[in-house]
Amino acid sequence: MMNSSMTEVTPIRAFEDNYIWCIRQGKRCAVVDPGDAKPVLAFLQQHQLTLTDILITHHHDDHIGGLSSLKDKFPDAVVYAANRERISHVDHCLSEGDKITLDGLSLQFEVFDVPGHTRDHIAFFGSVGLFCGDTLFSAGCGRLFEGSAEQMFGSLQKLAKLPANTKVYCAHEYTLANLRFASEVEPGNHQLRDYVSQAKQIRIKDQPTLPSTIARELSINPFLRCDQPEVLQRVAQHAGKVLHGEKDTFAALRSWKDQF
Repeated sequence: MMNSSMTEVTPIRAFEDNYIWCIRQGKRCAVVDPGDAKPVLAFLQQHQLTLTDILITHHHDDHIGGLSSLKDKFPDAVVYAANRERISHVDHCLSEGDKITLDGLSLQFEVFDVPGHTRDHIAFFGSVGLFCGDTLFSAGCGRLFEGSAEQMFGSLQKLAKLPANTKVYCAHEYTLANLRFASEVEPGNHQLRDYVSQAKQIRIKDQPTLPSTIARELSINPFLRCDQPEVLQRVAQHAGKVLHGEKDTFAALRSWKDQF
């Protein structure tokens, strides 16, 4: 049996800023949120890999657009998702608390419901890390298209309780833009300032800033820091009103980010 130490996780770039994560053991692999089949098929051919499993976090086109083409090429690949009505080819329909073992790989994942970006968004957590789609970004979080700020706050708090060394595999390279906003929200955060410099150097080399870690996000991500005095003060100042608690602060923070 292979374990996580024998597992490689590689970003396959798609569109302008998407990452389709390839989880690989030997010559077998799974992919997460394949919005475009072409770069996935090219990667699989280049490395002579067989696609055995497909994990879907939510139904947006840039996360499922390549699904049908991949199933045409690899009809035995098993598809895991939360909603058969919005996503085709789903073999296993998942929700909070489900535990799955990928058929093609010796890897287990626990499923979390993380509504907010969409109402039926899920995340996959296992020994290799957290695949969180568009819920948690490095230094940011997803927009609220279907869910409420309260739902997103709860989803992020759930992820924030994962082990600090958990690798965080987000679906987009939004880090620098998110860091600009985070720096406006919490200019006194020394760890944030240090990471801005690191992230800029990484992107100058055209390398991914991901994966992040839960520990890093707890130290730099304003959406996970709504209990911090500077964040509370700055968000209330921007909102121009008294905010009552972390949930209220989070909602105002998300609104601020939408206009930033």
